[in-house]
Amino acid sequence: MPNRKNLVAYITTGFPSLEFTVDAALALAEAGVDTLELGMPFSDPVADGPVIEKANLKALENGFKLDHLFEASAKIAPHIDTLWMGYFNPFYHKGLDTFITEANKAGVNGFIIPDLPFEEARPYKPAIEAAGLSLIDFIAPTDSKARIEQIVTDAKKFIYLVAYAGITGSGQSENLQPIITDIKAFTDTPVYVGFGVDQNTAKDKAKGVDGVIVGSAFVKVLLDESLSDAQKITKISAIAKEIKEKINS
Repeated sequence: MPNRKNLVAYITTGFPSLEFTVDAALALAEAGVDTLELGMPFSDPVADGPVIEKANLKALENGFKLDHLFEASAKIAPHIDTLWMGYFNPFYHKGLDTFITEANKAGVNGFIIPDLPFEEARPYKPAIEAAGLSLIDFIAPTDSKARIEQIVTDAKKFIYLVAYAGITGSGQSENLQPIITDIKAFTDTPVYVGFGVDQNTAKDKAKGVDGVIVGSAFVKVLLDESLSDAQKITKISAIAKEIKEKINS
């Protein structure tokens, strides 16, 4: 089928458990997810709304360590295109070189670091790209045309278009068509839209872009204590299938 749109799914690593993360990731791959964002729990997730923040904190309370991310990724990445999504603090403290080495070892394909702006990312990009990895660039609706051109000219893998200036999962909406047109004028790199994408909004948000990024809609299910682990996996798989179908219909 021509130009099938991709689905990127975010889940919080180590929540509710590391075994669950691996099982959920493999189930999402089966359900049609194209790329998995494995979230690195962090105590102050500035771009995340209350849903993902809560899962982050619960994973940390459960004793999450970065080694757990590396361990889970080695079991997941052979089966689905995998990216690590995390704030810059852990990358800085553990050393970017360590992350690059571990990503290569596990078969992870790149990083998404929401609090590392384009300008500040510049010194790190050459080492990341030399290792065959991608550092995903963000575009916000507030970016000027000149800034868009600067950011997307060398963008690799895909461009993360933030659906509105704010935090994930809050469901506000803006008309993104003008900014999508601006991005596509400067690059052929796929554009994926994230923030506020769920079963209800996916079809609309996917207009004019190459894929969608969904986080809070999955993490909400992980937080639902009335469900068993098996029920959670069944439910997120169904959500993934539904979104994949809607964005491609």
